[in-house]
Amino acid sequence: MSFPPGYHTAPPKSQRELSGEVSRAKAVRTALELFATSGFKGTSIAKVAAESGLSQSGLLHHFPSKVALLSAVLEERDAEDGMFLTNEDGEAPLGWDAFDALEALVARNSTRPHLVGLFVRLSAEAVEVGHPAHTWIKDHYVGMEAWLTDAVRVGQARGDIRADAPGPILAHRTIALVDGLQQQWLLHPGRVSMVEEFGAYMAELHARWGTAPEREG
Repeated sequence: MSFPPGYHTAPPKSQRELSGEVSRAKAVRTALELFATSGFKGTSIAKVAAESGLSQSGLLHHFPSKVALLSAVLEERDAEDGMFLTNEDGEAPLGWDAFDALEALVARNSTRPHLVGLFVRLSAEAVEVGHPAHTWIKDHYVGMEAWLTDAVRVGQARGDIRADAPGPILAHRTIALVDGLQQQWLLHPGRVSMVEEFGAYMAELHARWGTAPEREG
């Protein structure tokens, strides 16, 4: 007989397992900071080990290569943002809700310069076909385009977005704006406000392509 997964009781973890999880999490956090400031190529396994308080052999026990460490960092970043962008039912918001969720993420990222720095630096490096994050960055943009294009399509079906709104074009422009604002904000945090700039763009988007007289809120 089966039962709901929420009622499953996992066996208690040993002290060694708990210690290993702590060490692994510390290494991922340290690598994230170093990748954000020095890039993938400029970060060594030895540097991550030293900064995280682990021996190099201890770090390699959890991550057998720098590529494996990068994969763990990117997985954690994607999982964290993915949870933030999903609704209470665990589904991706669509229609105007998708753009509102993205606006909330921009506001959230304005408090996380280390993650913004990681994305900006790695996305620039990963343009090279041989870079370990090349596939990841391509998948990132494919996924973003598909999500926002679907958001426009669903908004049109609901009657909230004008039928002649060019979904793919609006998706591309929105992604380009977010990426451009992130880079400018990192360079001039006191002069460029991602939150204000993206908020102004959202107001223009609603005014141009929304069916309601005014944007609510």
